[in-house]
Amino acid sequence: MSKSIFIDIKEGEIETYIFEFRHGRFEIKDSKRYPVRDRYDFSIDGLTEDIENAYLSLPLSSLNFRVIDLPFSDKDRIREILPFELDGMVLGGAEKLVFDDIIVGKSNDKYQVLAVYIEKTIIGKILERLKSYNIDPEFITSLELKNVLKDFNLAGLLTPSLEDKDRIPLSIEEIIKPTINLGRDEFSYTRGIKKTRKSLKVTAVLAILLAIVLASDLVLKIVSARQEIAYLKSDMRRVYQGIFPGEKNITNGLYQLKSHMKELKNKEEFFIGIDPLNILLNLSQIDRGGVIFNEITADKGNLTLKGEASSLSDIQRVKVKLERLFDDVNISDSKASTQGKMLFAITAREKRA
Repeated sequence: MSKSIFIDIKEGEIETYIFEFRHGRFEIKDSKRYPVRDRYDFSIDGLTEDIENAYLSLPLSSLNFRVIDLPFSDKDRIREILPFELDGMVLGGAEKLVFDDIIVGKSNDKYQVLAVYIEKTIIGKILERLKSYNIDPEFITSLELKNVLKDFNLAGLLTPSLEDKDRIPLSIEEIIKPTINLGRDEFSYTRGIKKTRKSLKVTAVLAILLAIVLASDLVLKIVSARQEIAYLKSDMRRVYQGIFPGEKNITNGLYQLKSHMKELKNKEEFFIGIDPLNILLNLSQIDRGGVIFNEITADKGNLTLKGEASSLSDIQRVKVKLERLFDDVNISDSKASTQGKMLFAITAREKRA
C-alpha cells in the first residue's frame, strides 16, 4: 500500500504526517512532532515507515515575497521576467535564488503576480538534512502560504495564522495540487527520474533478451524449414525418377511434373476409356426377337448400334427396350435391303450414374 510523508516545518518544530492512499483518497495514518534546535538543524529520528513519496512545506517566515504588476499571465513569460525583477533582492543576484510565482489578482488590465523566493543556500541545507534520512521531496511548498491565498492580502503574509487542525487537510490538498514548488533547478526531484531510468534499463534488458530468444527461435525455424525443403526436394526427385525412369535431366522436378501432367491432360480422350463389358451385358438382356446387331461402336459414352431386322416394327420394339438401359435412344437410319430385310442404325448414350 502506498505511503507518503508530508514534512511540515513550523516555527520551532517540525511535524510529519504519514498518509496512506486508500480507496482513491489519502488517509492520515500517523503524525509526529520533532523539535527544531535551529531553523535548519533538526532531527526526525525514529521514522521507520516505508515511505514511497515525500513532500515538504516551509513556513512563511522562511520565504520572501514581492508583488509585481504584469500585462500578461503566461507562466513561462513570467518566469522569464522574474529574474530581472528579483536581481537586486540579494547579494549575487537572482542566480542565488529559487523562486516561483502565483497570480493573486487583476486590476486595470494588469495581473498581480506574487513572486515567492528563497535563497538557494537555505533550500540546500534543508534538503541535505533530509537526505540523511533518505528523504527526497517531490515538491517544496508552504501550507501557510496556501492558507493566506484563500483570502489574499499583504498583511496575511506578515502575520500568518493557521491552526494545527487545518494543517492536515491542507497537506492533502497540496499533495494533490501544490500551490508553489520551490524544488526547482538543481533542487528538482530526482528519485522518481532515477527509478524511471532504472525501470527503463531493466525493460530494455528484458526486451533485448526477448529479442534474442525470438531471433534464436526464428533461426531454428528457418534452419528446420530449409532442411525440410531439402528433404522434400530429394523425395520429389526420387518419386519423379520412379515415374519417369528414362528422364535423366531433372532440373526442377515440380515444374517438369506439371508439364507432364499438362501433356496427359491434353491427351485425355485417349485415356478415358469405356466399359465394353457393361455395354454388352446390357445388350444381352434385351429380347431382340429377330433383330440382329451387326456392328456396335462405343466412344466416350456414346453408343452406335447397326444391324438388320425383319420389319420396322421390330426395330421400334428394340428401341423401346434400349430406352430402359440407355439415354437418348434414337433410330438414326433405317432402309430396306435387297434381301428384304430392314437395315438400321440406332444411337444412344450410357446412363449417367
